[in-house]
Amino acid sequence: MRGVLAVRRSVCLVSVAITFAFVLAVLFVFHPKHVGEIGIKGLVFSKENSPAVARKLLQSADGGDMNRIGTACSKNDIVIYQGSIAPLPTGIPAYTVQILNTCVSGCSISNIHISCGWFSSARLINPRVFKRIYYDDCLVNNGEALGPGESLSFQYANSFPYGLKVASVACC
Repeated sequence: MRGVLAVRRSVCLVSVAITFAFVLAVLFVFHPKHVGEIGIKGLVFSKENSPAVARKLLQSADGGDMNRIGTACSKNDIVIYQGSIAPLPTGIPAYTVQILNTCVSGCSISNIHISCGWFSSARLINPRVFKRIYYDDCLVNNGEALGPGESLSFQYANSFPYGLKVASVACC
């Protein structure tokens, strides 16, 4: 038993060392001219790598409203996450979907329509949560509003995942 624990500990230490070496290698590759001048500490904690620079990259060139606080909602405020889960007992692959209103400024969003192709599922889905109305048109939450920060989720089963993306919304 002790031998197994020692091997596991060794494997863990080796994997941590490999990860650390990989991070250092990436730093050397992307900043070769700086490494000799300022060292690793200066490279990692420099202003070039600060979160403020990343925030500036998210701003649009025309000074638009990328920070959506206090602005009208749009279909970009609805985010869809999809991932695989355990297959059905019959072997049909299954997927979970989460639909989230990322708006933070009190904007509720209703009539959320999703481009969904010929969406169908071997697993029953509550039609009040998600239903296909026509080809490439699925309705979320029976057309009712999703408040700021609210989400809903469902699971479906099919031989392949559907590419789900927001087609249209109505701002309340």
